[in-house]
Amino acid sequence: MDHAGRVYSEYNAWLQPKSTLEPKALRIRAVSDLDFIHQECHLGLIRLWGEIQECAEYTLQLKVDDLEHEGFSLTPLENGYEIAGGSKKGLLYGVYRFLIRLAAGESMEKIHERSAPKVDYRIINHWDNMDGHIERGYAGNSFFFLNNKFVYDEERIKNYARLMASIGINGICINNVNVNNVSAGLIAEPLLSDLAELAALFRPFGIRLLVSVHFDAPVIIGGLTTSDPLDAGVKEFWKAQSAVVYDKIPDFLGYVVKADSEFRGGPEAFGRTQADGANTIAAAVAPFGGVVFWRCFVYNCQQDWRDTQTDRPMAAYKHFQPLDGTFDQNVILQIKNGPVDFQTREPVSPLFSSLKNTNEAIEFQITQEYTGQQIDLFCLAVQWEEILTAEVDKGKQLKSLFGQEITAMTAVTNTGDNMNWTGNTLAQCNLYAFGRMAWNPELTAKELIREWIRITFETDEHGRQTIEEMLLKSRGIYENYTAPLGIGFMVNPNTHYGPNVDGYEFSSWGTYHRASLDAIGVDRTSKGTGFTLQYPESLQRMYDRIESCPEELLLFFHRVRYDYKMKDGRTLLQYIYDSHFEGARQAEALLQSWETLENRVPRETYNSVKERLKLQIINAREWRDQVNTFFYRKTGINDEKGRKIYR
Repeated sequence: MDHAGRVYSEYNAWLQPKSTLEPKALRIRAVSDLDFIHQECHLGLIRLWGEIQECAEYTLQLKVDDLEHEGFSLTPLENGYEIAGGSKKGLLYGVYRFLIRLAAGESMEKIHERSAPKVDYRIINHWDNMDGHIERGYAGNSFFFLNNKFVYDEERIKNYARLMASIGINGICINNVNVNNVSAGLIAEPLLSDLAELAALFRPFGIRLLVSVHFDAPVIIGGLTTSDPLDAGVKEFWKAQSAVVYDKIPDFLGYVVKADSEFRGGPEAFGRTQADGANTIAAAVAPFGGVVFWRCFVYNCQQDWRDTQTDRPMAAYKHFQPLDGTFDQNVILQIKNGPVDFQTREPVSPLFSSLKNTNEAIEFQITQEYTGQQIDLFCLAVQWEEILTAEVDKGKQLKSLFGQEITAMTAVTNTGDNMNWTGNTLAQCNLYAFGRMAWNPELTAKELIREWIRITFETDEHGRQTIEEMLLKSRGIYENYTAPLGIGFMVNPNTHYGPNVDGYEFSSWGTYHRASLDAIGVDRTSKGTGFTLQYPESLQRMYDRIESCPEELLLFFHRVRYDYKMKDGRTLLQYIYDSHFEGARQAEALLQSWETLENRVPRETYNSVKERLKLQIINAREWRDQVNTFFYRKTGINDEKGRKIYR
């Protein structure tokens, strides 16, 4: 048995070989039309064990059975083991889950599980541009496109598909939602034939492709003079062009649309509603079983900073809630988890509690645009668990909507052509956790972190515990040294990395903190902008009262004086000083913890993560000094503990 040949590589992500696992003598059995799944099972066991000793006395049976369509069961038998799926796709998920549990060190005889996904669609959104650049990408360039063409390594695509299928992903949108005139052509020749070839690589893994489409495609591709969704010619264009797409790719999943948002065209330009726009495109794909993911990120990005009545977080609700029940059944409204834009801390979007008759997708961001850009450590599973367990009504958590109003979970991915896929190797955990949580939102961050560590690294108990503690604490650490208590942003414009307290304060993007000499924040209560009125009464009352508002969201909902006493007796200003000094210290402690793992994790990972943690310390110190100096200069009030603040 070749133990030496089973060597860790960052490229393998969580599908690593294992040098310590001993093989079990068995024979894999499956009917002939399950050849691909049989092959995946065989390759997976070879990866883990190095070899398979053939033995007719112990059978690993693969079969399709009477289970939920994408569900599976893992069952030890007296003289063998059975992996069953409700379909070929369910069986494939069962095989991957079986291999992951083996990789975690579990005994085959003790692996018993029955599982099915809580939502129908578990979607990865790429923000890849066809020139090869990735918008908000921090792990290299696109592995789909270069120079406005499809350019990819087939083996890498297959490996990527395997990684995604292993965590239950069943749909991938390959291009940026900010569609340009080049990528608009993905639904037409000559690019459509190339898209079909790519779809064929994903198909065996149970993954269906989507593309982001340009709302003005009828003009750009069809040569029409309008994109008005109620125009007969526009409707015919979408029907005819979609028929061409499905003729090439019969299992094509559908379209993602960003409209009336950040300079994108949309139905409102023609006096039409968002439902008018979505339904026209949805009707075109409905005969083929296609769906349309219609993004709800619609707001005024040309706001005058002097305007204190317009409140950006209120925009999505105003655009979409009055239309509840008017969207076609194959339209899924893609709603960001919070009402602003993937910030470190914000409340759950009020759309989730107010849309009762519309299919919804919750959208997360795995790429760390506002959470450290895969330089600073930030375990998103911790944030996502908080969001999924947040109340959307009295006694009702967001995750309880999965399988009901929420039919999909989507995320902007963090992958690129870096050898380790995600830039920071520890950011692979975020990608893994997304897929697992999309399948089962009941899973906790701690469970997923532990599972990811065990299947990724062969290390000792100190190594596992150290990485777990670093990841679990990372969200709080980052929040400590960045924008406090839900105020959001305070980042460098455009790049969104590093501090710039007033960076967006006088811009048109509607992201204002409105700090003065004595107070900070926007009053979003029922007596202020009225944002809290978008929530059910129980939540509205909680957020309205400063005494009952969760302190971590204090500056999201309230304008607060610096001398306001927090629950622990500190003033708000002293809390800001303390948290930023503490956050910078904690960032230094992360590096110290990691340095204890030398010779406990693979050298390539140790070195690359160490360099990023050094950069995180620089970033944390800069945040500490800029934020604390900003507030000292605003107020003239000293830090009670006499620490260094630049005057």
